[in-house]
Amino acid sequence: MEIQANRTRYASPEKEGRDEACISLLGADQALAILESLPVPSILAFGMTCRRLHDLANSDSLWALICRRDWGSRVVDTWSRSAGCKVGWKQLYCQMLFLGAAAWHRMQQGDVVPPPRASHSMNIVEGKMTVYGGGCDGGRHMDDTWVASLPEDILDGVVWEQASIGTPSGRFGQSSIVVGDILVLFGGINDKGIRQNDTWVNEGIRVANAEERSSWQLLEVAQSPPSRGAHAGCYAGDRMVVIFGGIGSDGVRLHDTWMLDFSEVPISWHEITTFESPSARSGHTLTWIGGKRMVLFGGRGTKFEVLNDVWLLDMEGDYPLWVELKASELHSAHGFPAPRAGHSASLIFGGRILIFGGEDARRSRKGDIWVLDPSAGLQVGRGTSNTNVTYRYTSFNENKFTRRFWKKLKQRGRPPSKRSFHGACTVDSSHAVIIFGGMIDGELSPDAAAGLGFDDKLYMLQLVP
Repeated sequence: MEIQANRTRYASPEKEGRDEACISLLGADQALAILESLPVPSILAFGMTCRRLHDLANSDSLWALICRRDWGSRVVDTWSRSAGCKVGWKQLYCQMLFLGAAAWHRMQQGDVVPPPRASHSMNIVEGKMTVYGGGCDGGRHMDDTWVASLPEDILDGVVWEQASIGTPSGRFGQSSIVVGDILVLFGGINDKGIRQNDTWVNEGIRVANAEERSSWQLLEVAQSPPSRGAHAGCYAGDRMVVIFGGIGSDGVRLHDTWMLDFSEVPISWHEITTFESPSARSGHTLTWIGGKRMVLFGGRGTKFEVLNDVWLLDMEGDYPLWVELKASELHSAHGFPAPRAGHSASLIFGGRILIFGGEDARRSRKGDIWVLDPSAGLQVGRGTSNTNVTYRYTSFNENKFTRRFWKKLKQRGRPPSKRSFHGACTVDSSHAVIIFGGMIDGELSPDAAAGLGFDDKLYMLQLVP
């Protein structure tokens, strides 16, 4: 941890005069070129160093550049339209940093809809949304694949088409990961409760006509991880995928990490050995945050307890490393989510993760929304990640720009039923998450055991100011 005290506010008049004399030699264009390459706290400090540059450090032209640099042009344009009223670029940056709320929208699905389900796969690849498998009412495990093209305005709704059925065999609790323009599916639990360790790929997410339907193919690999279901997996950069944990063939929860590299010949799974790792669990999430870094959250442990710990898997260096992340003392007052399993964790703009739903140790389902910012986490344990995580003592002026490890979002619109083991994926602009299905409390099947129901509704959760 690096603590940097901001001393510029307390500089002596003599030193301030010398600084101002040096900086005064810079033209406005030169100063702007320097500022636009600096992190936000440095920009604020720079603006306090010299009175002449205060206006430049707070100018709309600079903050327009900073917004697009930090958040991306597409999401900035989308956010600007959703904000409704015109605000200055610096205020817009604050809105996008703090993410005060998320708005719910019910999406139309046309006349044919995938049957209700939970613990299914849901992905977006090449502008198409896919749903495969899962469990449904009556204990059946589904073997169908559905595809829907996403319109330019997602709120216009989607039209589903069943792309395939029967292959892969019916299952739930599998992982399905997007690698470029293909889907990679691994494992899961079948109708007989048998855990799988097969790997499937789908290279044709197309439904234009009967001859071009989505096609799954079994991938021959030199080595596979032990059979499992209810594990978590994600993209790991450089055409690699990673899985962690799950429930093995003997019903015991696992804590191993495996990687599949598509650039390797022959293709094979490899176990990743690290000095320490998260405890054994199932029903957790693993989310790619860019580069070769992934974040794990929550799950159900070996004693059926639910968890809310956060771990970073960093594969950027010479060797992979699991590092636990926690909130610093500066962020502890902002709270954190209760332990849970069966939630969703979707990457949104700014390298952050949106957590929705899940269930607690008593299987009571949740409907809260949290945003996790891994860059604001404090690394603990015996390892040191290659990821830069820096904590600063900030001035009052900088405090409103400080990233928070956890932030609970307010909800607007009409929230859906609380749920767990639903599907979720982020739209291309990274400002919204689409959610389908999941287990909910008895609205669909009031006579079912414990009031359990399976949902088939589609929602969009949009980040708003």
